[in-house]
Amino acid sequence: MAATFGQDDDDEITGINVTPLVDIVLVLLIIFMVTANFIVRETMEVDLPRAANAGSTVQGLVNVVMDRNGTLYVDGTVTDEAGLRAKVAEGVKQDPDTRAIISADQSLPYGRVMHLIDVVKGEGIAKFALNIEKDAQAASPRP
Repeated sequence: MAATFGQDDDDEITGINVTPLVDIVLVLLIIFMVTANFIVRETMEVDLPRAANAGSTVQGLVNVVMDRNGTLYVDGTVTDEAGLRAKVAEGVKQDPDTRAIISADQSLPYGRVMHLIDVVKGEGIAKFALNIEKDAQAASPRP
């Protein structure tokens, strides 16, 4: 009779109960799906600059500069607003993806710079950049 009590411990495990594992995986999947929707809604869509491929050059740039006196330069030559419009229209005609780089003196009124941007966009350039200088004092850590 004493031998019958020890036989239950020698039985082999022939199957694994995977129900708790499946339950945990499904709960984690549901949590992931719910939080992924919140993460996507909080982000902003931004058109980031992209680097050119190795060996290729960036084509179709129009450089627009306005100095402290209000003199307008397009690709290094002095011009007026009509010349700017003509040069931008010519650039867009050659390459529809033409981009403009606008540089203006910081002492100029905001309205003058916005007028330059409006002229450039009005002639068909959708992508432009505002040229700035890096401030060395702001980049250095403060003690």
